[in-house]
Amino acid sequence: MSPQPLTITIDPAAAEAPFEQVRTQIADQARTGTLPVGHKLPTVRGLAEELGLAANTVAKAYRALETDGVIETRGRNGSFVAAAGDAADKEAAAAAATYARRAHRLGLDRVAALAAVTDALRATYDGDS
Repeated sequence: MSPQPLTITIDPAAAEAPFEQVRTQIADQARTGTLPVGHKLPTVRGLAEELGLAANTVAKAYRALETDGVIETRGRNGSFVAAAGDAADKEAAAAAATYARRAHRLGLDRVAALAAVTDALRATYDGDS
């Protein structure tokens, strides 16, 4: 089974900014394997032209994806889908540890700290549907 090409649809009427639509769709396709690890992404200018967006909009999405560990840029060779699972797990664990230390310093007990996380997760993930 060969990988499917990158497919992105921009909805100008959506509440999400175009760069966030690009970021989300690439991240989702990488996470599901539609875009396999090592898949070469279009150039910033090429994708911007294809989608009818400014190059800076696509560049912003690529920078966010690189920060999130979803893609890696190899200089003049281009941008590729990274092995993001491990990087995402490590970053999530680091963020959780930072949150736990901060909640403790604020004087929250475990129940209150967990409730805050649960509320934040609910707001974030329920907003995805």
